[in-house]
Amino acid sequence: MDHHPQDPGPKRGATRSRRRPPADPSPDPNPNAGHPQDVGYAEIVFNRPLDTALTYRLPPGLARRVAPGARVRVPLGRANTPTVGYCVGRLDHPPAGLDPSRLKDALELLDDPPLIDGPMLELTRWMASYYACSWGQALDAVVPAGVKKAAGTVPRTILVVPDSVRWASSLPDLPPKQAEVLQLLLRTEGPMTTADICRLARCGTGPIAALRRLGLVHAERRRLDRATSSEPAEPAEPDPTPSPPTWTDEQRHVLARLEPALAGDQFAAFLLHGVTGSGKTEVYLSAIERVVARGREAIVLVPEISLTPQTIRRFRRRFPRVAVLHSHLTDAERHRHWRAIAAGEVEVVVGARSAIFAPTRRLGLIVVDEEHETTFKQETVPRYHARDLAVKRAQLLGIPVILGSATPSLESWLNAERGRYQRLTLERRVGDRPMPEVAVVDLRFEKPDRGQSAGSLSRVLIEAIGQALDQGGQVMLLLNRRGYHTFILCPRCGQVCKCRSCDVALTYHQARQVALCHTCDAETPPPESCPACGSSRLHYGGVGTERLERDVRSAFPDRIVRRMDSDTMRAPGSHERVLEAFRAGKVEILLGTQMIAKGLDFPDVTLVGVVNADTALHLPDFRAAERTFQLLAQVAGRTGRGDRPGRVLIQTYNPEAPAIAYAVRHDYLGFVASELPQRAARGVPPYGRLVRLIARGPDESSVRHFLDELAERLRAGAGRQVEVLGPAPAPVARIRDLYRYHLQLRAAAHGPLKHLLTTTLPACPPPSTVELAIDVDPVSLL
Repeated sequence: MDHHPQDPGPKRGATRSRRRPPADPSPDPNPNAGHPQDVGYAEIVFNRPLDTALTYRLPPGLARRVAPGARVRVPLGRANTPTVGYCVGRLDHPPAGLDPSRLKDALELLDDPPLIDGPMLELTRWMASYYACSWGQALDAVVPAGVKKAAGTVPRTILVVPDSVRWASSLPDLPPKQAEVLQLLLRTEGPMTTADICRLARCGTGPIAALRRLGLVHAERRRLDRATSSEPAEPAEPDPTPSPPTWTDEQRHVLARLEPALAGDQFAAFLLHGVTGSGKTEVYLSAIERVVARGREAIVLVPEISLTPQTIRRFRRRFPRVAVLHSHLTDAERHRHWRAIAAGEVEVVVGARSAIFAPTRRLGLIVVDEEHETTFKQETVPRYHARDLAVKRAQLLGIPVILGSATPSLESWLNAERGRYQRLTLERRVGDRPMPEVAVVDLRFEKPDRGQSAGSLSRVLIEAIGQALDQGGQVMLLLNRRGYHTFILCPRCGQVCKCRSCDVALTYHQARQVALCHTCDAETPPPESCPACGSSRLHYGGVGTERLERDVRSAFPDRIVRRMDSDTMRAPGSHERVLEAFRAGKVEILLGTQMIAKGLDFPDVTLVGVVNADTALHLPDFRAAERTFQLLAQVAGRTGRGDRPGRVLIQTYNPEAPAIAYAVRHDYLGFVASELPQRAARGVPPYGRLVRLIARGPDESSVRHFLDELAERLRAGAGRQVEVLGPAPAPVARIRDLYRYHLQLRAAAHGPLKHLLTTTLPACPPPSTVELAIDVDPVSLL
């Protein structure tokens, strides 16, 4: 998309509300000012596909307290079902033409003070307008589930160490368990109950009672947030006063270019294009230091897969107050982080996609690392792209944003070419280390020995692995396919065994002896015969990471091998344990899916092998070549980062494909020059804008009929500015017993697409059995 939107978009209430628009999305610092003491009115939106802000009366007791950004429980619908909504505006008087006696009364205020501030209200209003969802749906994405559940307070009895004890020069000699309990309380920053202490110290109430009798601890009754649950503060990592970082000339030049934006209060967007190993992270850290020194905060977005302990350690060693937000946090942990960020207790927020909504008080910089990653796109309503929201949030706040990547998305690259972003470049690796040598293994000429089945490793790759290990190096092998065999085929009739609920081939997992659907996770015993013709002679083909692991262990039985994919990394902490073992040299060969390809820095890796570079090359998606190039370039960057040179071997059946040929030469600019003209000729992003409409339902004819009718209406209103393609069955035509059809809308700019959707969709709603999904700027067309 155009990542530099100049207009936050029309106010949804102003164009669509059947009441009236919110007067001002910004919370009044004094919400009582200007409102009658006994009554007021509020405009409420809901986490539902409703294009209206509904007006409610605020009875005595609520009129003084409800402010924009707060959640309010109100009656909704004819049944007056108590429903949680978001206040987006306050009114002194009911809307003109509306009988005040017909307005319903709000029931309960859930947040005091409001959870969402004025700038975030403005961002979500733009988000709703741009991504074709309701304002309430956008607002609901901002607040984590743990925060929603924890709103409000409850009375609790907590244990407190008196100041006279806390600051005493020495403590009395105590029995071991009493001493442990006292130390826990001294180390804990937040309130702790007796139950908390008993759980953490693994003791009964006896030691606590003894400490209370000695006057070393006493109990207090307080009202606390529902989710409050403190843990002892983690001891800081031993880190003596760090020496100033040693910058390369390129890093110094980039920071000089950033300096005016970091020191000022104006919006500026930067695209940092740096080869792998060039020191982009150090640029981020140094830029954040300048912002924090001004009393501001920073948000750093990284793909979830890159949130490794190594990444987190680098930030925590430079900044004492870092909050890390990721999908594995419990609701209580999310709530605790949210409160700390909102209270201004955090300097740097590091997290995945949803961290863009962190409630910082004085945000001064946003960084998006690996900005090309598709995981920044939300696949459910609201279908936002965190990279683009980062640019928009920075624009609204008047602060800089840095987008970094070794392989920038073509959308971001073209924005820099057009001057919307300032491009910064790091062309050389730190220490002038050379880029790794890359060679291709053409699998068309790799034949197995007589009587042997084709394996996952070519002779060339096996020899290279052995050589790297013999020289004391480590090896990484990438194969972006899980399982043992990736399909089960009947040689007699050609039928591929598919999932009963999805139009997807089953994958055979040998360790579990199941045929698994990687789309809906349905499991079934491996078929004994063809479901189509009944033949008992089935062929298991394709290679996944499980088969690759067997082949590697067979070829190198005396070496330590570990596999990293979503099948082996299910246990909490397993991802971190394997990476730490690899870093410590306790693992010699690490193989896996793309989770090993990004965000990792292991100086002893001297060989990277790409087992099959073609897995995504031929997908029915115009970005297939770009994704293949990016993955190959990223995984190649994992080697040669230490004192020893690195080497990369890429196995492929398509060595002449531009994505592979340019990746072999580390030639991003060459790939861009090859790919952009093809995109321009087809009118697809970044040359043009795209909206995808997906209809799904249990009855195929109903889905097809609805989308045919919708396409006809869209074509009637499209004019010459919008091209309507389809409808047609989606590439994956059925998922979880729901048939899927899609159509695409293409235009040179977003405005005509938005106008067509807003004027056409209300007049053509889907039937009750069909669900319609609207994906603006889709990153996947499957």
